[in-house]
Amino acid sequence: MKNVIEENTHHNSSLLKREQIKYKVKRFLWGSKDKQGVGKQIFVYVLLIAIGFIYLYPVLYMISKSFMDLNDLLDSSINWIPSKLNISNYKQAFKAMNYWKTFKDSILIAGIPTLINLVVCALVGYGFARYEFKGKKLLLGLLIFSFILPPQATMMPTYVFYTKIGLVNSIKAFIVPAILGQGLKSQIYILIFFQFFRQIPQVLIEAAKIDGAGHLKSFFKIAVPSAAPAILVVFLFSIVWYWNESYLTQLYVVGAFTSKTVGYHWSSLIVALKNFDSSYADARAVAGSGMADINESIKMAGTMLSILPLLIMYLILQRRFVESIDRTGITGE
Repeated sequence: MKNVIEENTHHNSSLLKREQIKYKVKRFLWGSKDKQGVGKQIFVYVLLIAIGFIYLYPVLYMISKSFMDLNDLLDSSINWIPSKLNISNYKQAFKAMNYWKTFKDSILIAGIPTLINLVVCALVGYGFARYEFKGKKLLLGLLIFSFILPPQATMMPTYVFYTKIGLVNSIKAFIVPAILGQGLKSQIYILIFFQFFRQIPQVLIEAAKIDGAGHLKSFFKIAVPSAAPAILVVFLFSIVWYWNESYLTQLYVVGAFTSKTVGYHWSSLIVALKNFDSSYADARAVAGSGMADINESIKMAGTMLSILPLLIMYLILQRRFVESIDRTGITGE
């Protein structure tokens, strides 16, 4: 009997030690509520590195190829690191794109409608968030539907309408719709402001009303100062979408599909990149032997020049941008 008890005690202690070892291993690998485990951290970092590589690979490829000369492109042994940094690719792409002029046009084409979007979409979003009126749900539904509807479906009727009222071949084709709350992706900006203004405590607005503030004063004194995260998100989204929009810019503003017009000829870096082959051929015909034949490196240099302003802007604002996305609630939390 004594031996049986000792065997059971030994067996139970062995089981207990095994469970303790399993628990320690599990806690070491996957962590607990208070601390992340090593295995979980490794999994997260490997996943982030893999996703980051997928996004960074095209950029790294462009940077690498943009500094290669023709010999490096033809040499199969050179894949990533060029034998020497060939700056002339950027100089030739810079000249072919008429960079300073197209850069200035890009800032105006993307910047002016963006500033208008900030004001108009904030006002509309504030109205939806703070006021109750008949047809509010219907208008929100129409707002979402207009966002789902692709612009290509209404592109030709819009172009005909813009032509009749004299908006094509001018930056007014982007400015006037933005003033009316119909700018590029304005619907999502209204929803961002709508979501953010709903989070502002109603007591602040009521306290402002007691102090004699009207509707506009409450908006500019209470709502706008606290909406800095939403403003930053909308600003970055809007300027990136306007900057990267090539087809609608070429159709409405640049006027590539119309006859020659009198006056200022608008362009943008993305449109210049889209027409890079033809513009490079024209620049080379003027420069003569001063410019080499077009190749992949020169094209990659032109691509880098077109996205460089956005990369610099994002590197400067990325920390505040991530914080603003979290505070505006558009992550779904």
